[in-house]
Amino acid sequence: MPDRITSWHSSPTKPRFTPPPGAVDAHCHVFGPMALHSFSPKAKYLPQDAGPEMLFALRDHLGFSRNVIVQASCHGTDNAATLDAIAKSDGKARGVAVVDPAIADNELAALHDGGIRGIRFNFLKRLVDDAPKDKFLEVAGRLPKDWHVVIYFEADILEEMRAFIDAVPVPVVVDHMGRPDVSQGPDGPEMRAFRSLLDSRSDIWFKPTCPDRLDAIKEGGRGDPWDAFASAVAPLVSDYADRCIWGTDWPHPNMQDEIPDDGHLVDMIPRIAPTEELQRKLLVTNPMKLYWPEQCE
Repeated sequence: MPDRITSWHSSPTKPRFTPPPGAVDAHCHVFGPMALHSFSPKAKYLPQDAGPEMLFALRDHLGFSRNVIVQASCHGTDNAATLDAIAKSDGKARGVAVVDPAIADNELAALHDGGIRGIRFNFLKRLVDDAPKDKFLEVAGRLPKDWHVVIYFEADILEEMRAFIDAVPVPVVVDHMGRPDVSQGPDGPEMRAFRSLLDSRSDIWFKPTCPDRLDAIKEGGRGDPWDAFASAVAPLVSDYADRCIWGTDWPHPNMQDEIPDDGHLVDMIPRIAPTEELQRKLLVTNPMKLYWPEQCE
């Protein structure tokens, strides 16, 4: 068995920034525990256990109220670990699943009953072997009411993704803004291309997340405190304030060489959303609309 990867900071600091009441960490994961929930044989990495108890303890430490648990690629299409965490959250978590496109409608309904509110399509070749767009569109047309599609891709394939995204028949959430090169600044070509995507549909949402990935030293950035990320992303959050949600990305897959301090990640929030109104939209109003719409009526 290959060595298992530790993907979290052992002692994250308490953030200086206090999230508003009801704040949602809208992009996080659980890994295992492997004794209960095995990892996919196709997984590109094998992480150490990071179960719901660890996640909820971090939530409380960082000052959040709820979680949206996104199925990690290491668990493939077996969503048992995510569903188990949601069941243990006392109503404070919902989730995004990864499914076989051939999934039956009754299985989608069971996922809904378990707290799932969207499905994720991953187009990162280093994480998945196959991403059949035609089959993805078919299952996207059969989703339960109020679900959405989460898409993860990198900026260099955005143009070829446009026709697929246009065809998705439900709202779309783009993970980590499609990983633009933030060193180009807020008006760089990759950020302009992403703005063009947002302008093409009023129901495309995004996550202004992962400064640790997008402004990492190994990516040509300067690392924590991620100044290039803050400069490039703050105007995007301001201009599309009603369509952004935020999350820690804990535990941080494939970041074992540069694991971020989650307290520092939270302290990025007022740098990209400097007003109380923006912070409340980013952390409360917007994620509640997507994941707890029945409580927003």
